[in-house]
Amino acid sequence: MGRYTLYGRYRRYHNNAGVVYSCQESSRSRENPADLIFYLSKRTKNTNKNILTYIHTIILKRDVTSHDRGLFLGRLIFVICTALLLFSVPSQAAEVADTLRRRNPGTVSSQGAYRPERPRKSDILYTRLDVAFDWEKQQVPASAVLMFKPHFYPQNILELDAKGFDIKGIALMDTVGDYGSLSTEEIQGKVKKKLEYSYDKRKLLIKLDQSYTRKDTVFVKIDYIARPNDVPRDKPGDSASDKGLYFINADGMDEGKPKQIWTQGETEGSSCWFPTIDAPNQKFTQDIYITVDSTYKTLSNGLLVAQNEGKNGLRTDHWKQTLPHAPYLTMLAVGDFVVAKDMMPNGLELSYYVEPKYGQDAHAIFGRTPEMMGFFANVFGIEYPWEKYAQIAVRDFVAGAMENTTATVHEEGVQNDARSLVDGNSDAVIAHELAHHWFGDYVTAEEWGQLPLNESFANYSEYLWSEYNNGKYEADWQNLQEMKAYLAESETKQVPMIRYFYKDRENMFDSHSYAKGGRILHMLRNYVGDDAFFASLQHYLKSHAFGTAEIDDLRMSFEKVTGEDLNWFFDQWFHKPGHPNIKIQQEYAAATGKVLLKLKQTQDTLATTVYRLPLKVDVWVNGKKSQYNVLVDKVNQTLEFPAAKKPDLVVFDAEAQLLGVVEHEKNRREMEFQYTHSDRFLHKYEALASLEGNLTDTLARAILVKAMTDPFWKFRQMAISNFSEYDGDGFADIEKVIQSAARQDAHPQVRSEAMITLASFGDNNSDSIFREALSDSSYQVVSVAIEKYLMAQPTDANEIAAQFENSPNDAIVTSVGNYYAGLAQPERFDWFLDKMKAMKPTEKYNFLQVFGKYLIKSKQDVQRKSIPVLEGLARENPSYFVRFGAFQALGLLTDIQGVAALRKDIRAKETEPKLKEMYSQFGDL
Repeated sequence: MGRYTLYGRYRRYHNNAGVVYSCQESSRSRENPADLIFYLSKRTKNTNKNILTYIHTIILKRDVTSHDRGLFLGRLIFVICTALLLFSVPSQAAEVADTLRRRNPGTVSSQGAYRPERPRKSDILYTRLDVAFDWEKQQVPASAVLMFKPHFYPQNILELDAKGFDIKGIALMDTVGDYGSLSTEEIQGKVKKKLEYSYDKRKLLIKLDQSYTRKDTVFVKIDYIARPNDVPRDKPGDSASDKGLYFINADGMDEGKPKQIWTQGETEGSSCWFPTIDAPNQKFTQDIYITVDSTYKTLSNGLLVAQNEGKNGLRTDHWKQTLPHAPYLTMLAVGDFVVAKDMMPNGLELSYYVEPKYGQDAHAIFGRTPEMMGFFANVFGIEYPWEKYAQIAVRDFVAGAMENTTATVHEEGVQNDARSLVDGNSDAVIAHELAHHWFGDYVTAEEWGQLPLNESFANYSEYLWSEYNNGKYEADWQNLQEMKAYLAESETKQVPMIRYFYKDRENMFDSHSYAKGGRILHMLRNYVGDDAFFASLQHYLKSHAFGTAEIDDLRMSFEKVTGEDLNWFFDQWFHKPGHPNIKIQQEYAAATGKVLLKLKQTQDTLATTVYRLPLKVDVWVNGKKSQYNVLVDKVNQTLEFPAAKKPDLVVFDAEAQLLGVVEHEKNRREMEFQYTHSDRFLHKYEALASLEGNLTDTLARAILVKAMTDPFWKFRQMAISNFSEYDGDGFADIEKVIQSAARQDAHPQVRSEAMITLASFGDNNSDSIFREALSDSSYQVVSVAIEKYLMAQPTDANEIAAQFENSPNDAIVTSVGNYYAGLAQPERFDWFLDKMKAMKPTEKYNFLQVFGKYLIKSKQDVQRKSIPVLEGLARENPSYFVRFGAFQALGLLTDIQGVAALRKDIRAKETEPKLKEMYSQFGDL
């Protein structure tokens, strides 16, 4: 599942996550700028000066890409002001560093309580649900038939999770009959006797008519009304926000937003809408009967086996899943959708549910799914194991995406028109959720502390797909972003991957379980080799098919295949916190003809461990490479390699596979050699990054000029960005190269970066390029072009703004809004509101920054009109970062009486844990 957390709750991201503080770091990563503030709020309490320096570092250090450094920086003007408020406290040894040079936090995060696997007193084998919907009350009148048996010991009580229900009655049922095919009247005829129960709005304890043994199979029927808006939240262990089932625009009053219903079960949300044993170690088959208005489409797990028209314009759809899965993977969705379909060669149906306006784009969005499925089936060694595969995009989803068995739910941002997809698709999150159908759905982590068995594999599957589909450099660029995400988190949180102790199961959805886990699997693949790696995965999947697993099961599969004891690997990477920090001192001993690498593992070896690291070292002498296998396994260690003369370059971790921090100083000449001769993405990236801010150096400048035409787009973009505001030697020729890139580069992020850099020259030599780019195929390029062209205040500025003010692309509208904000015309107020209302959450956050600029420049009567609008967004918008953006905008209006008190009240009544934590950093308002 992809999550919007520091890492993503992506990844549920989306689009699946990128660098933790990046707005648009890659084609798949469109993180929200609020995460920058949240990240900074989790970091050490820096002074105002250091915060500004840190933000400057983030934005200018290539951790933020083309559009970010122009639009992102401009639109974050009062995000930075917020940061200044957040961190107006004494400095505590703040440290500004490149993201790959993280310091050890010195302590490991507190553990929390012991969290065993849920005891299995009874096993639910089958669930039938009959559900209808009361849109006005936002309730679910329903009945559930559960088939269960005692796991081992005799039982006379069935204990179920059922949160916030009105229980209408419970009965013992006849054990004879196919409950999946019976009508509700026929089911009622199967009632044997009513059963007594006790219920505290969380746990439902059903007193059975006798004690049953593990040889018995028992059926019970529960009639109830689920009230997802009334789930209890006042005791420890209660979720702060999960409802399980969500009514979207239930009263239809929100124009432009469709009425929908959808569910989200992970981690324990399913028991908010049907009674079950809500634990990942339960597995059952199911039938779900969904009664809806006949104008709506439904989706659920398994196959749609029947549709029956009823009275009063209603229809009942019967969805049947014959293969067992965990309760958190049960889903349904209801709404007005267009369905596009593909078919696998074996006849398996793939379907894509989108809003009607995206119907013609459904295949462009999801159309690589068939190839992905074939690819994963091949590398995992197991055919896709389920009855069908559907994907659906819904509004206001509380996660980026969710891998419900046979029916993945995506947030609305996955929906884009074909032109938007020029700037990047959602392949990463699509691959992530599809891979879960092997790792998570087919074989499920037995307890939430074992979550990396689900999420680390899904995360690494993004890499596998990118490597296959886009090439190794693109995959390695993604790999670097993931490593940065983990390293950012590691500054304040270092915990074992597998956690038997934690405070909240939701805390498992972090950059450890996702990003770090994916990088660990990459190292394991590198160590055992591709054949053994994928053979081991196949063994693991086959051994635990439709069952559950823990980390030792994975280890034993690898040991069975490779014939090697791998306790050392799993212990240091999965059971110990942290990562290696290695400092290298390089020396050349001419007398002995050897190059020496003096290594020191500087991590806290008491809190973590001394790592055992088998890796390779490249030694280049006279332009020729020699590669050596080494084993690093001591705190202090010296490696020696033959070298007839002082090496051109020494590369530690030659395969660029190590998760950790390596400090190995190299001079400018060595970095030039590394960029020119290495064939590894990370080594080239490191070399280019080291040249930043050194344009007065002839050699550095020559390397960057060369990199502006590198075959890989990211290196071209990095090089071009380094020439921002340049006016030194060779300027005319450099400007021509960048102008050519702005016009002709194949990658939209490079074209965008080129225009941003050209605009920084301030010489008006590129105004015609900005004008031409208004018709670029890329929305991203057009949005940058609009901003840069209008910045020069041409005579046709108003005409150009009017031409694009109703663009279907939010980034373009935001660029126009930035221009209108500068004009501060009162008559534009309604335009701002109309555009903001229709935007997707991330774009709405960005647009709020522009709206804030408009309000600052406007008169107080306009400012007053905005207060109820911003209050509504700050209190009620489903997206926490939109709420945060509106809260920020209100902070610009505190000179108006009552606004300061309003902000205090908004903060006091916020329930989202992440946003509450962000607000807590403000101190007294």
